[in-house]
Amino acid sequence: MAFSFFKKSESKKEEQHSGPHYYDLKVKRVVKETKDAISIWFEQPRDKKIAYKSGQFLTLIIPIAGKEVRRAYSLCSSPFTDDDLAVAVKRVDNGLMSNWLPDNLKEGQSVKIMEPMGQFTTDYASDKKRHVVMFAGGSGITPMLSIIKSLLTQEPESIVSLIYCNRDIDSIIFKDELSKWETKYEGRLHVIHVLDNAPMNWQGYSGLLNHDMLKKLFERIPNWGMDKTTYLMCGPEGMMKNVDSLLEQHKIAKDKIFKESFVQGTIDKDTKNEAIATTASEAKTREVVIRYDGMEHKITVKPSDTILASALDQGVDLPYSCQSGLCTACRGKALSGQVKLDEEEGLSQSERAEGYVLTCVGHPMSDDVVIEIG
Repeated sequence: MAFSFFKKSESKKEEQHSGPHYYDLKVKRVVKETKDAISIWFEQPRDKKIAYKSGQFLTLIIPIAGKEVRRAYSLCSSPFTDDDLAVAVKRVDNGLMSNWLPDNLKEGQSVKIMEPMGQFTTDYASDKKRHVVMFAGGSGITPMLSIIKSLLTQEPESIVSLIYCNRDIDSIIFKDELSKWETKYEGRLHVIHVLDNAPMNWQGYSGLLNHDMLKKLFERIPNWGMDKTTYLMCGPEGMMKNVDSLLEQHKIAKDKIFKESFVQGTIDKDTKNEAIATTASEAKTREVVIRYDGMEHKITVKPSDTILASALDQGVDLPYSCQSGLCTACRGKALSGQVKLDEEEGLSQSERAEGYVLTCVGHPMSDDVVIEIG
C-alpha cells in the first residue's frame, strides 16, 4: 500500500511512536459480498477503541500451515459511521491468506492484527468543498468506500464521483451498499460502473477504459475545476497504469493524482529483478544497527538479503506487512549510512530526503548504517 493525498508529512508525524501495537480482535461477522469476496467485521476492544483514518489498512497475522502469515487489507469501514472495524478480502489465484480466510474464518474467532497504518488518507472538515474523482478496480473499492462514507458525512459541501471497473456484474463488491449511499446522498455521490463483460441488457459502459470512454465519463460528472478536484485510484496495477496514462492525456496535473497499491505488481518485475542484481553486485555483507522499541540490535545483512529479512532470520521481530515496499509498515529512519531500496514507491520524495527507508526492500551500502524504527 502506498501514497497519500493531502498533508502527507503531517500524518506521518502523527504515526511516530515507540512501535506498532498489536491486538487480538474478535470476528463479529463474516459477510459474503460476492462469490469470491468477503468482508470481515471485527469488534473494537472494550477498554479503548482503535483509532484509524479512512483509507488505512489492517495487517492480519494468522498461522497457516505452521507458519505466521501477514497480509494487509484496506479498511472499508469509516470511523465516522461504523462502530466496528471491517476489511474486505477477495480471493486471488494461489493467494495463501486470501483463500484461507473465506474458507476457514468463522464468527467468534480471535485474530491477531497490527494497528491501522497507511497514508492514503485525508483530514475532513465541515467547511471544505471539494470534488474527489475515484477510479477503482475490483477489491480496490475497499479504501474508496471508507473514504466515501467519511467525505459525505463530514463535508456537506463536497462530492464524489466513483468510476468502478469490474469483470462482470456479479463481481461488483459492495454493489448494493454503494447504491444505498448514492440514493441517500443524491447529487453528491455519482457511481459509474464499467464492466469487461456486460450482460445483454446493460445500459452502462463496457470494455476497457480508454481515452474516448474517459472523455464521455468526464462529460457526465461535475466539473469543479482543477483547484477543487482530486483524483484517486486503487486497483490492479494494469488498470492504474492505464488510468494514469489517460489522465495524463487529459492534462490532469500529477500533484492532483493519488494512488493506493495493494501488492507488488508484475509489469515491472523484470526491472526490479535487475535492480536487485545490481544491488547484490555492488554490495557486501555488512552489519546494521537497528534501534527499535527501546532496544538496539546489531544484525548481519548479506548482499542478497534485505535488512528486514536478515533481522527476522536473526530473531529480531520488526514490524512489517506487505514485504514489497508499498505499505510502509516497516518504515524507519536512517540516522547514518547509505541504504539502497529496490522499490521506492511507498515513500514520498520528502520522506526520502529526510532519510526514511523501508527495511523490507532495503540493503546497506555502507558500514555505518543505523536505522531507527518507530
